[in-house]
Amino acid sequence: MTDASGDRSKFFPAIEKKHGQPVSHFLSELGELTDAKYPEQIAYLRENHGFSQAHANAVVMHFRGSTTSKRFSTPKQFFAQLDPQKKKTAELIFSTIMEKYPKLELVIAWNQPMLRIDGKYVFGLSASKNHLTLNPFSSDVLESMESKLAGYKVNKNTFIVPVDWKVDAALLRAMVKARLAE
Repeated sequence: MTDASGDRSKFFPAIEKKHGQPVSHFLSELGELTDAKYPEQIAYLRENHGFSQAHANAVVMHFRGSTTSKRFSTPKQFFAQLDPQKKKTAELIFSTIMEKYPKLELVIAWNQPMLRIDGKYVFGLSASKNHLTLNPFSSDVLESMESKLAGYKVNKNTFIVPVDWKVDAALLRAMVKARLAE
């Protein structure tokens, strides 16, 4: 079940219906696993009660005090939590693209900033400790840009840039143009 609010308790009625117990029963059982870490708690619910990963995650994270899966409501909140260099680079990446494509909407999805148009994702970014991962939401776009990406680590659907990347405006705009043409 997808819920835009990120409220983990939205899963609870389906969990109770499927497993025949109130969620409080499962929360109580987790309370008995005093030293268990997250993966062990997930495994317990999956192996002993037949929970799906999504349902187990909702219960375990709620038990651990995280009642919502949303960490950021706005891109501004996402950027604010980055260290200054990552923030500068990430904001420049998006402003470079949006300068050329002002109809794109900058949103938060999967707790990451993304550009979309008409409900379709066009470009996204995630920040790691030592790099930024950029996602044009198309393996075909990455393939078509292979020669321009020669100096980057390219994965199946993403490519990686350093946190202090000298933003390649031509590359970013070419990727977005190709993605919009799909």
